[in-house]
Amino acid sequence: MTRHLRPVALGLVTLFAATAFAQSTHSPQKHARDLAPATAESVGMSTERLNRLNSAMKQLVDDKKVAGLVTLVERHGKVVHFSAAGQLDVRKTDAMRNDSIFRIYSMSKPVTGVAMMMLYEEGKWQLNDPVSRYIPEFARLKVYTGKNDDGSPKLEDAKRSMTMRELMTHTAGLGYVLSPINPVDKMIIDGNVLNAAAPLQSMIDGLAKIPLLAQPGTRWSYSIAVDVQGYLIEKFSGQPFGEFARKRIFEPLGMKDTAFYIPKEKMPRFAQVHLGAGASLAVDTNRPDPTVIPLGPSGGGGLFSTAMDYARFCEMLLQGGQFNGARLLAPRTVEMMRTNYVNPEPLKTMPPGTGWGMDFQIVTDAAAAGEAVPNGTYSWFGIAGTWFWIDPVSDLAFVGMVQHQSLGTTRAIHALSRSLVYQAIME
Repeated sequence: MTRHLRPVALGLVTLFAATAFAQSTHSPQKHARDLAPATAESVGMSTERLNRLNSAMKQLVDDKKVAGLVTLVERHGKVVHFSAAGQLDVRKTDAMRNDSIFRIYSMSKPVTGVAMMMLYEEGKWQLNDPVSRYIPEFARLKVYTGKNDDGSPKLEDAKRSMTMRELMTHTAGLGYVLSPINPVDKMIIDGNVLNAAAPLQSMIDGLAKIPLLAQPGTRWSYSIAVDVQGYLIEKFSGQPFGEFARKRIFEPLGMKDTAFYIPKEKMPRFAQVHLGAGASLAVDTNRPDPTVIPLGPSGGGGLFSTAMDYARFCEMLLQGGQFNGARLLAPRTVEMMRTNYVNPEPLKTMPPGTGWGMDFQIVTDAAAAGEAVPNGTYSWFGIAGTWFWIDPVSDLAFVGMVQHQSLGTTRAIHALSRSLVYQAIME
């Protein structure tokens, strides 16, 4: 009996070994996750199909819809597409480069969120803590409820303090600077609350005098909350926010061109923000000087970066909080950041099929959202067009850099890029 079973056992061992070898040769884990260039086919994508992305981005430039773009696709830790098209500035002949530097605006928010979660891991705060525990100036906030007969704002007391979870998910009730038609936003704009030339404490002092636009926890509304997080990072860490970001995030990840300002020697790589299209495509000259170091860096929108730097940030998250030997977060913390933490009632004011994690938008139902990306993809974008997404299901990240002040133009580009990336995935 034993004599007859021995060949069978040997055969099974051989079969399992062969199967394991076959799986290992196709597994993403065979790749060193170093963001080195690789062929699309080596990570289960099609070069021929991925070339459609190149062609489409170049066509946008040729049609003068934008001045220039940089796009990057990485899968299984390898870069399989990295391309630049167009110009840095339509007034000049300098070509867009893969290492061009952009104002990434609200793509700063996920970076600030990572900094906050690093401090969360150190026990500095908890999700259900009242924000007023750390910002006493927020202890007695009012809530805007309309206008009195004389045109003055009608106010009521906040029923409770906003929580840290609400601060991380835009459900704290805070306003922003995006809509002067909104009475609360107008107060923030008129009060020059977001002022990079002033320390972050002055932002807190200003916000303490301005009402909330909703009771905490009752409504999702994109807000100044991430700038408030920048202030908390300073308070929790005992370091200036810019210094914390540089020492704890940018230097460990090798993000050598990411900062809250651009050194003058790097300005030849700087991409200008543009307006208009066609013959009217022009540089928007109404922008702050990028070489000035801010006294109060904006965690919500103050960073400059490159496509490759931001890809390193994305890859760190894809790897569960570490990249190239540097661990910033634990895997469970990254999982928290990419999980919807918005309660059902405020979720109703968000786009269908989406939620909000810790400073990321989350796709919770791709079909309802009308998206090519799978459920669990997390992302955001900047007001001047930069965009990215991280897809843990496909083990893929995309970074797009463009500088164009028209959401009608740039949001269409974002959707196009998602279609063109996913049609190139073969396995």
